[in-house]
Amino acid sequence: MKFPDHFIWGTSTSSYQIEGAVNEDGRGSSVWDEACRYQSIVQDGRSGDPACDHYHRWAEDIGIMKEIGVQAYRMSISWPRILPDGTSKINQKGLDFYLRLVEELVKNGVTPYITLFHWDFPYALYRKGGMLNDESPDWFAEYAGIVTEKLSTLVSHWITLNEPQCYIDLGHRIGFHAPGLTLPMNEVLRAAHNMLLAHGKMVMAMRAAAKQPLKIGIAPACMVVCPENEKDTALARNETFRVKAGTTFNNTWWLDPVFLGSYPEDGLRAYEKDLPPIGADDMKIIHQPIDFLGQNIYHGTVVRKSADGRAEYVAPKAGGEMTDMGWNVVPQSLYWGPKFFYERYRKPIIISENGMANLDWVSADGKVHDPQRIEFMRRYIRENLRAIQDGVDVRGYFYWSLLDNFEWERGYTKRFGLVYVDYETQQRPIKDSGRWYHDLIVSNGEIL
Repeated sequence: MKFPDHFIWGTSTSSYQIEGAVNEDGRGSSVWDEACRYQSIVQDGRSGDPACDHYHRWAEDIGIMKEIGVQAYRMSISWPRILPDGTSKINQKGLDFYLRLVEELVKNGVTPYITLFHWDFPYALYRKGGMLNDESPDWFAEYAGIVTEKLSTLVSHWITLNEPQCYIDLGHRIGFHAPGLTLPMNEVLRAAHNMLLAHGKMVMAMRAAAKQPLKIGIAPACMVVCPENEKDTALARNETFRVKAGTTFNNTWWLDPVFLGSYPEDGLRAYEKDLPPIGADDMKIIHQPIDFLGQNIYHGTVVRKSADGRAEYVAPKAGGEMTDMGWNVVPQSLYWGPKFFYERYRKPIIISENGMANLDWVSADGKVHDPQRIEFMRRYIRENLRAIQDGVDVRGYFYWSLLDNFEWERGYTKRFGLVYVDYETQQRPIKDSGRWYHDLIVSNGEIL
């Protein structure tokens, strides 16, 4: 059984995790640069410099993409590389870097998918209040318009925000991601509301600046609850879309405003005491027409109906499959996640991230053998194909990540890549999983 014709096989990265060169060619500082320098939030005191040195090795990395055979590449733009102060003054060298990169991708038959915000928020704007400043949505819009005007002649596929839950909740409530804040819930929700307004204003700015019709989406972290048995499907769907108080790690608080034009009623009840001011036109701004939903799915949880009819979460089996991040391997999350989200929002789905951290090293034969990753991909992608066969409109799959890279607070201790990176020599051997992915792409899934 094959995937549909025109299904897109890709891979993903983000700017701060691979580029390095944080002080070169006029780039400004981001909140992650500052957090790495001063807050000791990263394991072993590491930072995103030099990461994978992609800023200097981008042509080599495109060659690797071509060797693996990926059809599309999801990359992000470093906002402070474009606007060192966050607004106003454009750094032409930064724009030119991304133009060269995009031109070479297109030349090599790789379709670029650009994510505008993957957490490297300009430090200069953080000093002005960051996401708590109600002018912040306009900062995002200005930046989005500038990049779109420059690159949209060649780029038609765009994502506004990557995992806004992580940037807001981990960075502003829990504090172990940049900018490292532990704010009260009312301030966290204010930041979240401004982030949603930023999405809407970005979409408007992008449409206005575009040189061709654009396909625009958003890529949240998707929390998927799977049924233990088919009879538990409704229960799992309700749990997937339920808003829990005390955290913004949920699905509907972020996606209902974007796709349905309103906050979910259970969220308004859960957050009642901490709701931010919501302007009369705010939902109209947030609820801009967009073209697809990106889903970042790595794992999931499983529920069944308890004796009293409520949701009972099923504990993972003892000694069960687990990735090096400590995440349980739940392949069916790539079936139920797309299915539930497509039923609710009726927009085409792109699996914008899926992958695993593994304990990889170079063997005596000079190769990197990672059978667990191959088996992880096989199991998850099979489930995604099952969703397509059941009528879910899934348009593409992007493995996270092309390269081993800087894994945020974990530093360089976690390896997600199809390509191994020796951070001392910057050598890049393709792992067995990268070779397997090549064969999967060539067969359009038939080797599954």
